[in-house]
Amino acid sequence: MFIIVLSIYLPIANRASNLEDPDYRLRMVTQLLKETPLIDGHNDLPWNIRQFVHNKIKTVNFSSDLSQVSPWSSSKWSHTDIPRLVQGKVGAQLWVAYSPCGSQHKDAVQITLEQIDLIKRLMSDYSKKLQLVTTADDLVAVHQSGRIAGVISVESGHSIGTSLSVLRMYHQLGVRSLALTHNCNNPWADSSLVDKPGNTPVHGGLTAFGKTVIKEMNRLGMIVDLSHSSVETARDTLETSTAPVIFSHSSAQAICGSARNVPDDLLQLTASKKGLVMINFFSYFITCSNSSSITDVIAHINHVREIAGIDSVGIGASYDGINAVPTGLEDVSKYTDLFSELYGSGDWSLQDLKKLAGLNFLRVWREVQKEADRLGGPAREELIPGEEQ
Repeated sequence: MFIIVLSIYLPIANRASNLEDPDYRLRMVTQLLKETPLIDGHNDLPWNIRQFVHNKIKTVNFSSDLSQVSPWSSSKWSHTDIPRLVQGKVGAQLWVAYSPCGSQHKDAVQITLEQIDLIKRLMSDYSKKLQLVTTADDLVAVHQSGRIAGVISVESGHSIGTSLSVLRMYHQLGVRSLALTHNCNNPWADSSLVDKPGNTPVHGGLTAFGKTVIKEMNRLGMIVDLSHSSVETARDTLETSTAPVIFSHSSAQAICGSARNVPDDLLQLTASKKGLVMINFFSYFITCSNSSSITDVIAHINHVREIAGIDSVGIGASYDGINAVPTGLEDVSKYTDLFSELYGSGDWSLQDLKKLAGLNFLRVWREVQKEADRLGGPAREELIPGEEQ
C-alpha cells in the first residue's frame, strides 16, 4: 500500500524540479498538443502567396523550409511553411482570405474569391499534411489523423460587398469565420480606426444592416470575428449575436494602448458572452514598439486570462501578416517554446494549457454551430439602404 501511494505522490512532490527541466517540459507539451489541437486564429500566408508568386502555388514547394528560399527568405513578413508548422505542433490553422481596404467598392469580392480558391488548392495539393475542415468535429478528427486542419476565414466585412448573398456563398465555399472590418470602415461597421485619437466614428458601431449581417452569420453558423472592429462595433455585436464571438488576433489594451487591442471592460463583456480573445504576436500590439519578447507575449496571455478567465483566451499570432515578431517567437515553429515557458512558470496546469491551445476555440465553434441548428429558417433578404431596386 505504501508503494502505491508513493508512486502516486512522488511525481507531484518532484513537480517543481521537473518544471525546471526543459526536456521534461517539452515532452509534456508535445504530449499535450498530441491530445489537444493547437489552433491558431489568424495566418496571412495566403496573402503572401498572392504578393510573392501571384497565387501560382505550383512554383513553390511549401513542404520545404521557405526561410531558405527567395523571396521568402529575405522578407520580414514570412514565417510559415509546412515543416515549421509541424515543428511547432500546430493542429489547426485559420487561413485568411484577405482583400485590402483599397479594394472596397471595387474588386474586393473577386479578390476574396481568388484567395478562397487559393486556400482550397493549397489544402488539396498538400493533402498528406493539410486538410480543409468546416466543422469542429472534423477539425478534431483531422488532428487525430496526424494532419493539420485548415479553416477558411475572410478578413474584412467589405469582402461581402454589402450583400448577404455573397456572405452565404462564402459559407457554401467553406468559409467559417468573418472579421467584420479591417483597417477601414465599411458601409455598415466602424473599424478600430475610429478609436484612434482625433478620429470620429462614422456609424457609431454597427448600422441596422450590420446587425442583420450578424444575425445571418448566426443563422449560417459562421464565427463572428471582432479583431479590427471599433469598441462600439464590438459592443453592438456582442449585444446582437446569439452565439459566442472571437477576437482572432488581438491583445490586451491595458498593456499596450493600441486601438487594435481589447480594453478590460470589453474583455469582461466578451467573457460574459462565452467569447474568446486570441493573442496577436505583432510587437506593435505587444509592447507598442518594434521589439518584444516571448515574455511580453506571455504578459498579454496572463492579463487576458486574469480579466476574462481561462475559458476566454487563445492564440492568434498573425504570422505572415506582421513584420516585427517577438524574440523567441520568430515563426510558427516556436509555439512549443511558448507553451513550455507557460508550463514552466508553474502558473498553468496542463488542463489550462489545453484550453489555451484549442479547447476554448472548439467550444466557441461548437456553440456557433449549435446556435445555427437552433435558429434555422430561411435566408434573410434585406438590402443595405440605398441599394433597393
